[in-house]
Amino acid sequence: MKSPRSGYQVTSAVAGLLLASTATQALGGGIWLYEQGVPDLGMANAGRAALAENAATAGGNPAGLTRLKQSEVLAGIQPMFLDVKFDKDASTFGGGDGKNAGAFIPGGSFYYAHNTSPRLKLGFAAASTFGAGLDHSGQWAGRYYVTEVVLLTAKAGPSAGYRINDNWSVGAHAFAMYADLTQKAAINNAVLDPGVGDGKLRFKDYDLGYGGQLGVLFSPYDSTRLGLTYSSKVDLDFKDEVTLKNLGPTLSALTSLIEIKDVKLKMSIPQTVMFSAYHDLNDKVELVANLGWQDWSDFGQYLAQIQSTSTVKLEKDRNFRDTWHTAIGVRYAFRPNWKVLTGVAYDSSPVKTRDRTPDMPLDRQWRIGIGLQHERSKDLSLGVAYEYVNMGDADIDRAGGPLTGSLKGSYSPYAIHIANVTMNWRF
Repeated sequence: MKSPRSGYQVTSAVAGLLLASTATQALGGGIWLYEQGVPDLGMANAGRAALAENAATAGGNPAGLTRLKQSEVLAGIQPMFLDVKFDKDASTFGGGDGKNAGAFIPGGSFYYAHNTSPRLKLGFAAASTFGAGLDHSGQWAGRYYVTEVVLLTAKAGPSAGYRINDNWSVGAHAFAMYADLTQKAAINNAVLDPGVGDGKLRFKDYDLGYGGQLGVLFSPYDSTRLGLTYSSKVDLDFKDEVTLKNLGPTLSALTSLIEIKDVKLKMSIPQTVMFSAYHDLNDKVELVANLGWQDWSDFGQYLAQIQSTSTVKLEKDRNFRDTWHTAIGVRYAFRPNWKVLTGVAYDSSPVKTRDRTPDMPLDRQWRIGIGLQHERSKDLSLGVAYEYVNMGDADIDRAGGPLTGSLKGSYSPYAIHIANVTMNWRF
């Protein structure tokens, strides 16, 4: 006969098997979103920290607020569609490719710049900056890893920019970030109870984190600007009682030995550095570029805790790597008050194939953007833009465990389509 302590250890192990593949950070199909409802979407977000030409600089580089002569409001509508389909090569427990796991996600932005004095400018920025999700059909081959995973965020907060002299400006932006996390997975009852159908696991919570951004803008000439920004990491803590449904007799008996009050997940949104350049080549052509770094190695750490009579900790390193971002874009004035935009950007992959998991199939990303801007009047600017994001193949090759099984395949298509409409009003 097993002792109570050994029974607890067995139960903890089973709980660990249930949670280890699902109770983790969730980004499935998501990426860092440079796309924040601003006109530079049409240039694949190139020049973000150096443009400093409208109210959106309150969130892009707050030092750029000092270049604005009037108070301004910029608002954007930015829907996003994820086009994601898994192409299975092999799996232990069968199942198909699943339906298209993508989704339509509405979005928007609001920026405000206030003309306080010639040297000091104030602002406000609100937009989504991180996350996305996947929603597979229930019988796809990786259902024991994840069936649905969604992480959506939005941040908002005040900004300030100060002009030191004609060439140098500095700025700061403080913000609160709201994050909403949902994770679901199937539970493989048949391993312990042959013939019993799948159970279900669900975790859902939201949290509020805080962070900041510092910016510098250097203008050596009227035609050239260089911008540098640093954004801090944001710590998020999610906590929820894990919902388990339709467990088979064996798993039900084991999990009943302890009371799973809640599970805690800790996540860090990566800190980032962005350098941007802007150059007015002539009266028709403007060039922009980015070079950026993101601390994904820190995001790769997570800690899940099962709180009961004792505390069981599930710690794991995702083996994420820091990533690099580059972008280049051009804006061309093809007629008075009209400009066409285009650009391309690349982000390296934060993970190698051997470490990639179905709940977070991140890979390298290519962006291609195109847009149109129109100066309707001296006080009103309008813009439309579209961006295509190719997210790679995201090859999956997981050996898995006794409940999840192995899974091998890749994603095709794996892309995001983003469009926006923006309006900037000066007053």
